Amino acid sequence: MWLKGFVARWATKVYPPDRIWLGLRTLRVNRTLSAGRVRFVLCWLKGDDSGDDTAAVAQALSVVEGIEVKRSFRVVEAEGGADEWRPEMQKQARGVLKDWNADLAIVGLVKKPREALSLWIVPREGGHGTLDSATERVYRLDNATLQLDFREDLEAQLTAWALSAAVPFADTEAHRKDIDSELEKGIRKTAALLEGQTITDADSRASLYAALGAALQTLGERESETARLEQAVAAYEAALEIYTREHAPLQWAVTQNNLGVALQTLGKRESETTRLEQAIAAYEAALEIYTRERAPRQWSATQNNLGNALAILGERESGTARLEQAVAAYGAALQERTRERAPLDWALTQNNLGNALQALSERESGTGRLERAVAAYEAALQERTRERAPLGWAMTQNNLGNALQALGKRESGTGRLEQAVAAHEGALQERTRERAPLQWAVTQNSLGNALAALGERESGTGRFEEAVAAYEAVLLVYTREHMPLDWAMAQNNLGNALQSLGKRESGTGRLERAVAAYEAALQVYTREQTPLDWAMTQSNLGVAFAALGRQEGGTGRLERAVAAYEAALQEYTREGVPSQWAATQHNLGNALATLGERESGTARLERAVTAYEAALQEYTREHTPLDWAMTRKALEMALVLIRERKAEPETPEPRD
Repeated sequence: MWLKGFVARWATKVYPPDRIWLGLRTLRVNRTLSAGRVRFVLCWLKGDDSGDDTAAVAQALSVVEGIEVKRSFRVVEAEGGADEWRPEMQKQARGVLKDWNADLAIVGLVKKPREALSLWIVPREGGHGTLDSATERVYRLDNATLQLDFREDLEAQLTAWALSAAVPFADTEAHRKDIDSELEKGIRKTAALLEGQTITDADSRASLYAALGAALQTLGERESETARLEQAVAAYEAALEIYTREHAPLQWAVTQNNLGVALQTLGKRESETTRLEQAIAAYEAALEIYTRERAPRQWSATQNNLGNALAILGERESGTARLEQAVAAYGAALQERTRERAPLDWALTQNNLGNALQALSERESGTGRLERAVAAYEAALQERTRERAPLGWAMTQNNLGNALQALGKRESGTGRLEQAVAAHEGALQERTRERAPLQWAVTQNSLGNALAALGERESGTGRFEEAVAAYEAVLLVYTREHMPLDWAMAQNNLGNALQSLGKRESGTGRLERAVAAYEAALQVYTREQTPLDWAMTQSNLGVAFAALGRQEGGTGRLERAVAAYEAALQEYTREGVPSQWAATQHNLGNALATLGERESGTARLERAVTAYEAALQEYTREHTPLDWAMTRKALEMALVLIRERKAEPETPEPRD
């Protein structure tokens, strides 16, 4: 009876926490998570003496399918943290999450009853929620004086933000569809409020635009089309017309950061670099307000995001300037994102730093950058454990595998490559096709690369057969229509594995399939839009044609190999990508030398000598002894053949 009466009173009146918290700490409440729903725990809002605003937040979320809201009497606060997120608040919020077995916590404060409040959504440890990407979900309802305004404004914003945060915690396909359906409803409602006359206050409209952008971005990130992301960018830009740097500097900075994330996601899907340049500009704008002294956590998170955009851009450009800037941005972030203060954020940035170092290593000889990348990934895995953050652990395992593979290709033996295969296979324990199809495809591709590299060091064809199977698995997910650049990459890699098989087998079937795979990739990789990828695939196509030409009589295939290598060298320059330039010069020399052996005269052989001598400008005995020795031997053989041909007496002209 006592409990029944208490529940009845709770339903009609919310008591301040300082009156009842201690008494309720021992009350056993069902904390079992409902199947197929994301659980939020709503903490009592600081300063909400009447409980009306806390109740309004609960009411706004009570009708949303796919989530479950539990209410806690605990207040999450920090001394001096009036309207500002503090690390100790995150620690408290995660304590509540653990107690309630919940996925996300809603905490905050009331600035003006019924008029202004600030809320944050905090993910459980290891979850990919809102605060992990420096996009604090702050709700500002300033000057919303009418109850109707307050209810509609709050419900529209909070539904959009909460569902956006809930997406990573959806554990089944049906659950994801429920949340997507609710997001669609939230988008429609928010757009209707903005189109109508209900919400007239400028700040409230800006908040709605920001929430609309978040909902659109959440859906757009999981769709192959870009329309949602384009709309998200437009919504953030509309918010920035109201949130000016002078009028609302913190909201302006938050929105600039979110705009940068949306632009960066668009830029990753497009071959042009304009969006990435715009993302960098947005992050740099946010950093004008997010200084290390004023907002260290936001500053470090935005530095991390800036590093991501610079790294993506750097991988598409020749030279190393952007990648060096990315490394610097990650280094800056780690000044505040320490392992002691923010272990999972520290691990995320260590992972990203490893990516940038690995990309830099591809432009340089030696293994120094790769060793640093491996160290960064191994550091990240000290906190990103499989138990604590399974998908994050899998991502870093995949990246570690990539770095180990790159090291293994530059070293003798197979130890590093075996470790790479093990890392990728470990990642696939969490990155399943059912749970995370895109990430599964990424790791299958990486596994294929490691297996192919191992195959080069071993006799037989077993590893190459496994690599082909991995790449063909990738192409079940990566389609030309929906993911053209990734599809082209997988086609190129498939071509490499088939080519290696073809060199070890009699017949030309595998090599013909390799040529077809490269030519498929070149339907997407163009010199204008993806110059380095185009050059890489042209170079690989040349290798396949050269292998076919050596197995066949005549010169047609070899001529096509020469043409492919010369095409690649239009973008593979010594200044931009010296190692690729040298390798392509060496291969060009080989094709020309083979042609020269089949033809009379020395013109082809002399061109081969020129190509080998060019390669030896980069292939030195000190830094690349194996490549140097191989190219020196090929050069000497070409020179010997030239001397022999020049020493031969000329065949007299036949007489009539």
